[in-house]
Amino acid sequence: MNNVLIKPLITEKMTNLSAEKSQYGFIVNPKANKIDIKRAVEKKFNVHVESVRTMNYSGKTKTQFRKSGRFVGRTASFKKAIVTLKKGETIEFFEQA
Repeated sequence: MNNVLIKPLITEKMTNLSAEKSQYGFIVNPKANKIDIKRAVEKKFNVHVESVRTMNYSGKTKTQFRKSGRFVGRTASFKKAIVTLKKGETIEFFEQA
C-alpha cells in the first residue's frame, strides 16, 4: 500500500499539539491500519513513532436551494491519524509551515 499518507493536517489545534506533545496529524487512506501508518511515517520522515490514534469521519449531506430546485450532495468521508513521536523528535515539514 503505497498511498498511506494522503496529506498532513495543518490546523491551529494540530500546531499546538505538535509544539507541546510532539503529536502530528495526517489524513490517511481509509483502508490503512495503525501498523501501516506507523511504518509510512517512520519511513518518510525518519523518526520513531510511539503511538498512533485513528478516527473515521463520515461525509455529511449538504442541501442547497436554487432557482431550479433543491440540490442535495455529500462531503467526502476521510480517516484522520494522530501520530505521537518519541521525546525530542520532530518532523521538519511542520516546522517550516
